[in-house]
This record gives sequence, structure tokens and C-alpha cells, in this order.
Amino acid sequence: MSSQRMTRWLLAGLAVSLIVGLVWAGDEPKKAAEKPAGPIVVLETNVGTIELALWPDVAPATVENFLLYVRDGFYDGTIFHRVAKNPPVIQGGGFARDLSKKSTRPPIKLEAVESNRKYTIAMARSQRPDSATAQFYINTQNNTFLDARQPGTGYAVFGKVIKGAGVVDQIARSETRNKGGAFGTIPVREVFIKTATVRPAPKASGK
Repeated sequence: MSSQRMTRWLLAGLAVSLIVGLVWAGDEPKKAAEKPAGPIVVLETNVGTIELALWPDVAPATVENFLLYVRDGFYDGTIFHRVAKNPPVIQGGGFARDLSKKSTRPPIKLEAVESNRKYTIAMARSQRPDSATAQFYINTQNNTFLDARQPGTGYAVFGKVIKGAGVVDQIARSETRNKGGAFGTIPVREVFIKTATVRPAPKASGK
């Protein structure tokens, strides 16, 4: 084969490769867009710090309600009273260290939109849809069976753990005992929130 003919073959092959590459690139799935940055809530517990990024664009009323409790100091001195395996969650926000139930604001509307994936935070509620007040839980596994299947079902996810996942895991491994009622899986070693504080959403970097 002459060198001129060889050159034509190489150029043709290169052109085909470029076309295939462009088509392939166009077929690649797009990455899911990141949720807009929201306020950060810092839970200082007696076993470590957990930072939560809240999602006001996903569940605006739920985020506003949670922030009201945080800013009022409501969660300071409350315990994680439930460390459950079915479903796998850690739950808190409703009881003081002496196990007394705290008075709450009126219930809020259910905003069950986002999925109950591992390390997301959601509102606990009764069997009635619009019954959540102050108690929340953090999913310690993917609990998609808690997602809404139709209007009025599911649980309202409103943020995720962005720092302190190891602390969440540590709490989830707590030895528990049954003290009856709401305390069927309460940790043997007390786990409580020292303080809950709010940081503003991080500013978007300029281009």
C-alpha cells in the first residue's frame, strides 16, 4: 500500500472516531442537578457533631418549621429517644433528658416529595398526614418504602447530613432497651443534643 493511500485510510479512520465520540458523548446521561444550597443546621451532641444541609426548595414549610424550633433553642437538651432497626432510623426532637415530652407548635402540612435515602433527615409524624410538629429522624439506610406513593402518604424529607455521618452511624449502633411507650428502643447510654444552631447558606462562588 502506498504512503498516500495509507494517509487517506488514517484520516478517514480518525474522522469516523471523532464522529462516534461525539455521538457517544451526546448519549451520556446527564448528572442530576445539585439542590440549591440552603441553611446549615449544626447539632452538637454528646457523642459528636452532625451538620445538616436543609432543602427549602424541596420542603419550604418543613424547613421553616424546623428552623423556628432551632432558633428558639427548642432542641437544646433533647434526646435521641429512638434507635430503630425497622425502619433503620435514629429519631429525636421531642423529649427532654428527663424523658418529659416537650410542648410544640401546631402541626404542619405534609411535604413528602424527596426520597428517604441514607443520611437524609425527615419529619416524624403520626398516622395522620399533616401531623408532624418537632420530632425528626435521620435515615441510617435507604428507606424508600417511607416515600410517598400517593397524596397524603410518605414522610417529609427536608435535608441531608453533610458532615458527621460517622456520628450518625455511632448513634445507630447504640445498645437499646425497652422502657415502654415512645421509648421502646431508647439508647442505654443517653444520646442528647447539647445545642442546635443555624448557619446561613453558603454564598455561590462568582464566575
